[in-house]
Amino acid sequence: MSLQIHDLAVLLIEPSATQSKIIKQVLLDEGIDKLDRVENGQQALAYLKNTQPDLIISTMYFDDMTAIELVQSIRADAHSQDINFMLISSETSFAMIDPIKQAGVLAVLPKPFDRRDFRTALRSARDTIEVSSLTLENLDMDNLKGLVVDDSRTARRHITKLLMACGIDNCLQAENGKKAIEVLHQGPVDFIITDYNMPEMNGQELAEYLSNSEFSYIPVLMVTSESENSRLSAVRQAGVCALFDKTIDPASLKSALSAMLEN
Repeated sequence: MSLQIHDLAVLLIEPSATQSKIIKQVLLDEGIDKLDRVENGQQALAYLKNTQPDLIISTMYFDDMTAIELVQSIRADAHSQDINFMLISSETSFAMIDPIKQAGVLAVLPKPFDRRDFRTALRSARDTIEVSSLTLENLDMDNLKGLVVDDSRTARRHITKLLMACGIDNCLQAENGKKAIEVLHQGPVDFIITDYNMPEMNGQELAEYLSNSEFSYIPVLMVTSESENSRLSAVRQAGVCALFDKTIDPASLKSALSAMLEN
């Protein structure tokens, strides 16, 4: 039987009783009643030593740490590193939000959040667990091979996990564009998903190199936290097939892969 949204087990990390009540009601409206709440980071880490929820919903600030420190601790622990994470925060600073996205999270929602965005994040959590629900149609999944390029090991793991949710298990990894080119010379791949900001050779430089090489046939999808229009325009001109925020969900990734690979 397929996993449904109402089957999700959720850990809420929220010191505010009022905000907790709001989120709990939204979860109940979605049929989710398996919910535990803690008030700070240390309580969350202690909880995760004994229990593994399907989804963590967290605010940004606690009395003992920030969500950045929390998610980095979660990702550093082999027992908890793959747990889905959603941030709900009024924080808008790039310096605070970007590290969260780099750690591989399903969603970063504002306060107050849109119910539709909240529901999308819940579907993403389900989809990353229910692998079979997102297999790509009209494609030979067993023989597809992807290359994930990102200088963050955590981000590479997160994208690989999303690809597995789409039914693609054969994924190579590289930590920057230069290393990616070395991988390509060792054997063919069907597509590349790359970060933008990387040392030695960034995502734009990689895409430009590929478009003028024997690898020009390989479709490239880029995930980035970059928001400057001039830079994004240059990336598109470099031959990238699609651009996505770091919080790309499995369904959107599936749609982009389908469009790239079927064409």
